This record gives sequence, structure tokens and C-alpha cells, in this order.
Amino acid sequence: MQGRNMTRWRDPKKDPRQEKKSNLITPQGFDRLQGIHDHLSRVKRPQLSTKVGEAAALGDRSENADYTYNKKELNRVIARIRYLRKRLDELQVVDRLPADTGKVYFGAYVTLEDDNGEELCVRLVGHDETDTGKHWISVDAPLARALLGKALDDDVVVAAPGGETHYIVTDIHYTDGDSQ
Repeated sequence: MQGRNMTRWRDPKKDPRQEKKSNLITPQGFDRLQGIHDHLSRVKRPQLSTKVGEAAALGDRSENADYTYNKKELNRVIARIRYLRKRLDELQVVDRLPADTGKVYFGAYVTLEDDNGEELCVRLVGHDETDTGKHWISVDAPLARALLGKALDDDVVVAAPGGETHYIVTDIHYTDGDSQ
């Protein structure tokens, strides 16, 4: 039977979508999520509510594209506000440096060198603030898990679909410096 809601069965124990995500976040990431929540709650939702009310006043709603579009958009914004409110309550802000800044922990900027001599600079952040453009990776990612607790000049082995990748930690710092 085919249908848009049909998906292949996945074993819940092995499904990566079912893995528990960490609730850690940087203060900047928390402020950004709080800002999005405030904007949606105070600006976007009232605007859409007004548009829906104006479109509903025009008459027949079944043939009113403006009403239908704005109602769907309003429902999407309300769902996003609800998600952000719940997520902000769950998050734990990490606002201080670790006791040993010579090792890789949450919030660290890490420079790695692979076997070919190419450098990769990443930052370990929370699930909600990952950004591939900035090379910010989730602390739950396989590379980040392999990096946690490593010190300068340690070897890091990351299992990847194409085989294992080897890195050497060449720099660790916790402030936004020249690497980002």
C-alpha cells in the first residue's frame, strides 16, 4: 500500500532520529532562540491573526485563498512558538569555561589536521545551534563525541561510512578568535 504517510519500518533502538539529544546550549544560542520566540510571539503571530481576521470578514472562506494561506501560516507559527517554548524550558545554558581548558569540552573551538595535512576547524555546540557554514557541530555528532576529553596532539579516530578518518588535535581554545 502506497501513501504519503507510509514509511519503511525502522527499529526504534537503532533509529538515529530516536536518539536522545543533549540539552546543552551556549548563552549566545539561547539568546538567539529566545529572540526568535519573542519575534514570533510579539510580531509575527499578531500580524497573521489580523490578516486572518480581515480575510474572514470578506465572506466565503472556502474560496478565499488569502484566508486559507494566512490560516495555515498562523498555525505553523503557533506550532513553532509552542516548540520553542518547550525547548527553551528544557535547555541548560553552559556559561562558564571548563576547569581544564587544555582539553576539548562543550563550546570549544578545535583545529584538527588529517593525514593529508589539511586543517579543519570546528566548534562543539548544542543541537539547536549547529551551523555547517561556520563549522559548528552538535556535541552529539560522531566527530564531537570522539573529540570530547581529548588534549592537544591527541589522535582522534572517527568512524565514517567511507571508513575511519584520523585526525590530530592541533589547537583548542574557548573564545571566538582568529579561526572563526
